[in-house]
Amino acid sequence: MGLYEKFGDDFGESKIYRIRFTDLLEWVLSIPDFAGTREESTEGHLEQIQSAWVYEWRDNQ
Repeated sequence: MGLYEKFGDDFGESKIYRIRFTDLLEWVLSIPDFAGTREESTEGHLEQIQSAWVYEWRDNQ
C-alpha cells in the first residue's frame, strides 16, 4: 500500500512487474515505519510485495 501511495498511477501492472528487485528493495526500505531490513529481504518477499502492489493498483482503477 505504501508503494501505491508513493507512486499512485505512475506504475501500472506491467510496469510494476518489470521493476528491478534492487530498486524495489530501496523503495520499500524508504517507506516510513517499514520494519524490515535489507538483510531479511529475499526474492520471495519482493515478489509478494510486487503482487500486493499490483492488487492495490487494480483496486484503485
